Amino acid sequence: MIRYILFDLDNTLYPSSFGLEEQVSQRIQEFTAQFLGCTVEEARQRRQDRIHLYGTTLEWLMAEEGLSDIEAYYSVIHPEGEADTLEPSPEIRAFIQSLPIPSAILTNSPMEHAQRILRKLEMEDLFTHIFDIRWNGLKGKPRQEAFRRPLEVLGLPAQEVLFVDDFPSYVEGFIHIGGQGVLLDEQDRWTDFPHPRIRRLTELSRYLGVV
Repeated sequence: MIRYILFDLDNTLYPSSFGLEEQVSQRIQEFTAQFLGCTVEEARQRRQDRIHLYGTTLEWLMAEEGLSDIEAYYSVIHPEGEADTLEPSPEIRAFIQSLPIPSAILTNSPMEHAQRILRKLEMEDLFTHIFDIRWNGLKGKPRQEAFRRPLEVLGLPAQEVLFVDDFPSYVEGFIHIGGQGVLLDEQDRWTDFPHPRIRRLTELSRYLGVV
């Protein structure tokens, strides 16, 4: 039986068509290039070669490249005004508000980013917790500890929590520790994904209690 829902934030609570994730990715590549002293293309390739070993770009830069100024990184990647192009969705808000069980946010982004997004979406009051990357000790999804720490706070075993994300590897990471997972595949890109998959967030209700 599902007793709690953990939602990812970006491209999950709002459509990917707003382009925020692409903008974040571009800022990450530009920051990485400047920090490493190389071209953006070289930075992209180096990141691609190593990111699979870590939950986030920040983890990689800290572990292998000597980055120590975390706040400088986040100030560039998540500037003021980053959420200005977002628009609230009354439909999604009403859907989450109607869910029969409580829900929380689990994001690989810092708290200031999560708060900006939720404020812009007019969803600040819908979630019991925001588990952000700083709270998680900078250990991001799909690391097991990124999932286990929120479960400890919720006081629930993984099998009683449903996790919703738009990254297949993150959903699989949660399923790997015994949790229930649903992939939000808005663009129908992951047709061979072996676990529950939805195109719209409002389809989630059919999995509550039966995943």
